[in-house]
Amino acid sequence: MDLLEEYRRATLFFEAGDPTEAVRLLEPIVAVEPDNASVRQLLARAYFQTAQLGRAEEQLRVLVDRDPSDHYAHHVLGRTLERQGRTSEALTHLRIAAAMHAEHPDYAQALVRVESKVKPR
Repeated sequence: MDLLEEYRRATLFFEAGDPTEAVRLLEPIVAVEPDNASVRQLLARAYFQTAQLGRAEEQLRVLVDRDPSDHYAHHVLGRTLERQGRTSEALTHLRIAAAMHAEHPDYAQALVRVESKVKPR
C-alpha cells in the first residue's frame, strides 16, 4: 500500500464531500503511521463530518496530548464536545484555540456561541 497515495485519495474524497470514504482510507494509514499528525487530523475531521463524535474526540485528544500548542486540534475538539452537548468541556478547548489564534473568526464565533450556552457557576 502506498500510504502517501492513499492519503491523497482520502483528502480528495474528504474535499469532495465524501468523509465516509475518507475514513475508510485513513483508518489503515493511522494504524501504520500513528505519529502522523496530518493523517490523524484528517481522520478526526472525517469522523466529525460523519457524526462519529466519540471517535473524532479520541483522535483529537491524541493530537492535543502530543502537541498542546495545536490550536486547530483544540478548536475541533471543542466543536466535537459542543456537538455532544458537553459545553463546559468544549469551552476549555475553544478558549485555548481562540487565545492562541485570536484573529481567526471561526474560533471567535465558536467561543461566543458556546459561552452563551454555559451557565455561570
